[in-house]
Amino acid sequence: MQPVRGVHWAVGLAVWVSACASDNAADQQGTGGSAAATANGGSAGKAPTGGTSGVSGTGTGGIAATGGAAGSGPASGGSPNPTGGSSGASTGAAGGTGASAGVGPSVGGAAGTGIAAGGTPSTGGAPPGGDGGSLAGGTAGMPPIAGAGGSGGAVVVDKPPLVTSVNNDFWKKGTFMTVTSGTAAVTVSESGTQKWIGFGGTFNEAGWDALSVLNAADKQLAITLLFDAADGAKFDWGRIPIGASDYAMDRYTLAETAGDYTMTSFSLARDQMRLIPYIQAALAVKSDIQFWASAWTPPKWLKTNNSYDAATLKNPPYSDADGQMKPDDQSLTAYALYLTKFVQEYGKLGINISAVVPQNEPGYGNPYPSCYWSSDLYIKFVKSFLGPKLKTDAPNCKVWGGTMSAPGDGDIAVALSNDSAAMAFVTGFGLQWNTQDKAGQLKSKGLVIQSEHKCGNYDFATDYWDQSRYDASKPQNDFAYGQESWKLIRDWVKAGSNSYNAWNMVLDTLGTNLNATKPWHQNALLVVDRNAKTLTKTPAYWVFRHVSQYVQPNANVVSATGGDALAWKNPDGSYVVAVYNEGAAKPGMIVAIGAAKLQFDMPANGWATVNYKP
Repeated sequence: MQPVRGVHWAVGLAVWVSACASDNAADQQGTGGSAAATANGGSAGKAPTGGTSGVSGTGTGGIAATGGAAGSGPASGGSPNPTGGSSGASTGAAGGTGASAGVGPSVGGAAGTGIAAGGTPSTGGAPPGGDGGSLAGGTAGMPPIAGAGGSGGAVVVDKPPLVTSVNNDFWKKGTFMTVTSGTAAVTVSESGTQKWIGFGGTFNEAGWDALSVLNAADKQLAITLLFDAADGAKFDWGRIPIGASDYAMDRYTLAETAGDYTMTSFSLARDQMRLIPYIQAALAVKSDIQFWASAWTPPKWLKTNNSYDAATLKNPPYSDADGQMKPDDQSLTAYALYLTKFVQEYGKLGINISAVVPQNEPGYGNPYPSCYWSSDLYIKFVKSFLGPKLKTDAPNCKVWGGTMSAPGDGDIAVALSNDSAAMAFVTGFGLQWNTQDKAGQLKSKGLVIQSEHKCGNYDFATDYWDQSRYDASKPQNDFAYGQESWKLIRDWVKAGSNSYNAWNMVLDTLGTNLNATKPWHQNALLVVDRNAKTLTKTPAYWVFRHVSQYVQPNANVVSATGGDALAWKNPDGSYVVAVYNEGAAKPGMIVAIGAAKLQFDMPANGWATVNYKP
């Protein structure tokens, strides 16, 4: 999906970049925003016309991809009118080799400006490899669809043949040798049928709030590290909470007026404070992110206990006091409308939702936003209310059955998959935590989305974790969690999943959620120290990047035997092989792909990612 982003998107981006600029005025330079260097075969991004000062196109103003050019930064001060005003807010997307960075979106400006990743333009755009942001005769202030690379394909990113990581020494680029003899430690299949749609992460209010204490450069760095194709993990998917998750700053839904069955009070005003700026910042770095959304609770007046939270850990059948979805048709119709309006209103902002999940963890109640659903009610809602409503009013958005987490949730997913009327609207299943055993049963029925990476620091027994390490006061964003993260990703991919999603991408050093009864200090990929105002990349971040950065959407998972490894074959014919070695170093280790034998030194207790194209 490559969404068209309009004026709302441009305004939000301008506000976010402007805020970054005001936090770090020392980064401002130039008149009207400086243009970046020219990409190989493409043109540099353009500065806004008439601006008085701007942030440099590299650094806080834009991110330059390897071999590409960053667009111009935003102009500060003056009225946002690029055709005669004193300044125009503008941010260029990153370009790859042979691609041009686009001109930034104009706030209230005339036609002819927008964001493109270079290459093939939308209607009215420039030719491939040229000024991808140009919109000759296009809609005023409307950025074009993100283009492909300068040659008409995907944006080209330099892939090092080899990247290795060990504790405290991550992401070392190197190379392998092609040899003709020797025994392979890992043998990779040349074909596979397990489709891969991408890695992703979750946008939560707590993450954006933590980033708010950083200076502009570090804010931008965090988004780059997560989404940039050249200098980051290149997450292809983003999960968005519908109303408050347990990592919102407080409890809320998007329709708080009791009895408002027509949803006239529905509003994104709260999301405009933190979630939407967070998402727009990511889109400014990677314009083709795909999004899916899940609700932690319906509006509380649609629940039997009229509360955001549900009673903790109940087993079905549920009582009204436990906090379940009301089963009457009026309530179910209203909730289907609520979810559909979310899709529609986000779409107006250029944030196109590909799939909606009706309920996060329908079998787990918690002292934070949560809600119980019986299997029968869940299936009835999908096939008779939500599915038909989306088909009529938001046809590009599908239903994913999820997010299933409790053991009983897996049974809901299987029952859903066996209901042909419901499956007319369902294209995938969101599975997490305790439902991995259902992946094999569901993978022939639709996509299997691993929807939430385990958060770490458990006060209960779980795989790959020493329970004695639990800390009631802080999370352990340490190397051991990085090792656990690898094993979890590996196991879900091998179980048949088509995607894998991180939970919190960013948290502060405490990592606490809305559970006031017993705060759970959870891990994240990036951690902000609020006192020191610093950003830290955790070992888990690097593990995700070892498997996410170079795997393309629509790759196939292929088998990797003989070692602790995962492998993908990309649509362009290249292979990405990630290997973990928990033991001593292995000098001269060989990975075999077809007739090729690739030899390199495998570090002790670390990871290697091999990029190879025959």
